[in-house]
Amino acid sequence: MTQSWRGKAACRGLDPTIFYPDPELDEEALPAKEVCGECAVREPCLEYALGFREKDGVWGGSTERERRRIIRQRRRSA
Repeated sequence: MTQSWRGKAACRGLDPTIFYPDPELDEEALPAKEVCGECAVREPCLEYALGFREKDGVWGGSTERERRRIIRQRRRSA
């Protein structure tokens, strides 16, 4: 899977710790989600995380819990 999208990511050059927040924080108020919300390559980032089952962090604007939910929904639809 090509990762050419990474060079265009809004998070490029930012402190990566914002993408690995404390699990106790409110997921909707995460700074990483704000960055992802403005990102031109949000979809390929999310697909990468889903494809590789990324367990930690915010990818494509989704937390690990949200990605698990997406995977379950896709399984049901298949």
